[in-house]
Amino acid sequence: MTAGRAEGHETEGAGGLVRHVPVLLDGVLSALSVRPGEVVVDGTFGAGGYSRAFLEAGARVIGVDRDPDAIAGGQALVEASNGALTLVPGRFADIETHLASLGVEAVDGVVLDLGVSSMQLDEADRGFSFMRDGPLDMRMEQAGPSAADVVNTLPARDLTRIIGLLGEEKRAGQVARAIEQRSKEQPFTRTGDLAALIEKVVGRSPKKMHIHPATRTFQALRIYVNGELHQAASVLGAAEKVLRPGGRLVVVSFHSLEDRIVKKFFADRTRTRGGGSRHMPEEDVPPATFELVVKGGQEPDESETQANPRARSARLRAGRRTGAPARDLDIHAIGVPHLAEFKGLGG
Repeated sequence: MTAGRAEGHETEGAGGLVRHVPVLLDGVLSALSVRPGEVVVDGTFGAGGYSRAFLEAGARVIGVDRDPDAIAGGQALVEASNGALTLVPGRFADIETHLASLGVEAVDGVVLDLGVSSMQLDEADRGFSFMRDGPLDMRMEQAGPSAADVVNTLPARDLTRIIGLLGEEKRAGQVARAIEQRSKEQPFTRTGDLAALIEKVVGRSPKKMHIHPATRTFQALRIYVNGELHQAASVLGAAEKVLRPGGRLVVVSFHSLEDRIVKKFFADRTRTRGGGSRHMPEEDVPPATFELVVKGGQEPDESETQANPRARSARLRAGRRTGAPARDLDIHAIGVPHLAEFKGLGG
């Protein structure tokens, strides 16, 4: 499990320009099979690495990102695209609404690079990283309740469930109780302060000295603050609705929780037969809405992980839309856990 999305690495292109190379780019382009004139949604625009490649292939690209910094940083690419790139600030789960506002009824491709970006992790002021002391924030949209609000407000029982489920931290109860007790005495405001407390509770494993004890708790808080699993599941259902027959959905995930959701979604949407047994008749199964483009999860090769170690845990899954009607989606049935509600959070 990793802290989040790997944004890729930098290479020097023509004219000395630094170009951003996102994770599994070749695999994404192969699965998407974009053709000139097609309309593609890049649901996680980030540094624009995927979008740039789609533009070079002749596509019209609609880039979506909930981070204002990503939208601002992409304006140069918008200007260079001669109208082929449109950037939309907002959540990717709302792509139906975003496309309707642009007068677009259906698209040929949707690409998603799930999780937090390296740009966000590398900026201490964003508060995502326990390695760089900064405000305890973690908000992708830079609005709404922060991670500090969560740890200083929620009771230990709710924090235990969040840290245990979203961080898969074995000592979630101990961490949650320590957080609750300390926050009553002095509220948390800095990432370094919270990370130090967690390290005292969890300790460092002699076998895993390279893994910081706060890794899992910070991941859990980030996912909860941003409603990441809720958003990831919801966008799969939204993509099913906006893709035209033959359109492709390509998803790159970076930890087991997200990948499990994507895998369950495709398993459900490509299923053509019910369970059944000799004692029970087969259940009726709705027509499949996708057919797999990539069997199983595609992983980066050794050369890519050497160039970008953060890509190690990446998994790519992809499907091609059939002509069957889209279905309603129960996000909890594909792995989104039920968690305590916290006003203002996205999941």
